[in-house]
Amino acid sequence: MITLIAAAMAVAMTTGCGSSQQTSSGSTPVSIALDWTPNTNHIGIFVADQLGYYKDAGLNVTIIPYASTQPETLVAHGKADFAVGNQAGVAYARASGQDVTQVLANIAKTQYAIGVGAGNNAIRSPKNLDGKTYAGFGTPDEGPELKYVIKADGGTGVFKTITLNTTAYEAVYNGSADFTIAVTTWEGIQAKLLGKPMRFFEFTDYGFPAQYSSVIESSNKYLTANPGVAKKFLAATQKGYQYAQNHPVEAAKLLVKANPQTIKDANLAEQSALMLARNGYYKGAGGKIGPVDAAIWKKYGNFLYSAKLLTDANGKPLAREPDWSTFFTNAYLPGG
Repeated sequence: MITLIAAAMAVAMTTGCGSSQQTSSGSTPVSIALDWTPNTNHIGIFVADQLGYYKDAGLNVTIIPYASTQPETLVAHGKADFAVGNQAGVAYARASGQDVTQVLANIAKTQYAIGVGAGNNAIRSPKNLDGKTYAGFGTPDEGPELKYVIKADGGTGVFKTITLNTTAYEAVYNGSADFTIAVTTWEGIQAKLLGKPMRFFEFTDYGFPAQYSSVIESSNKYLTANPGVAKKFLAATQKGYQYAQNHPVEAAKLLVKANPQTIKDANLAEQSALMLARNGYYKGAGGKIGPVDAAIWKKYGNFLYSAKLLTDANGKPLAREPDWSTFFTNAYLPGG
């Protein structure tokens, strides 16, 4: 059974999670940290809990809610056995020497897109973003990615930036900013339901490499010490995402049922789950859910390296491009 921990993330940083020892009930404890408030990127985890997949595997899974501490930090310091994150986060952490690696592609298709107000007729393509105001989140890859797309469309890639984090979407809604980067499968749907629809420019439509906008990660230390537990957890989680692919409406209901305090709009969850299932967001290479694609790591990783966004433990840009095969593993997936 998944347990929602109400305590602050600071508590998680001072109390160890992640022991392969059995509880008094005979199940093995496993922890996973979220990267945001519960949404459909996490749907397979909650489905696996609600339908008893973790219980059937002999696991007692605890979920650590999102707070200020990065999920990669929790995993690297042994405060969470697994975490939900994204490819860029894994790349930054591992390049700087932290023990973190991607172990499952829960979302295989890029969800990020440049979003502008649907009624903003002055912006018809990325080149029109020159001189406009971007509402961002403060991550180092945002600017270079946006410049790449704008230049690919014939613009100069020069724009203003204000860092607003979660209120970036509201800034676009009310016109205090011209564009942002949104997750089309959640904020995109939410904007439409709020009566403030957005128009999107997909990064990959302008030659930018695909990236994993949501991943499940762990540490090599944990995986090496608990290979059997890791395989059980990932198999059950993969099964949860497969259920979401096959039964999106039912999966959305399970997600809402597990998170009544944080997901107030059941229609948003359902529309998002339908979009993920119908538009191929779960399935990767070969139509499978879960395996990590080496080509995605190589191409997107090369962008991060070439843009000098990856730094070592001393904060200096990496002198050599990393071996991207060490940033992920499929060894703990069924058949791996």
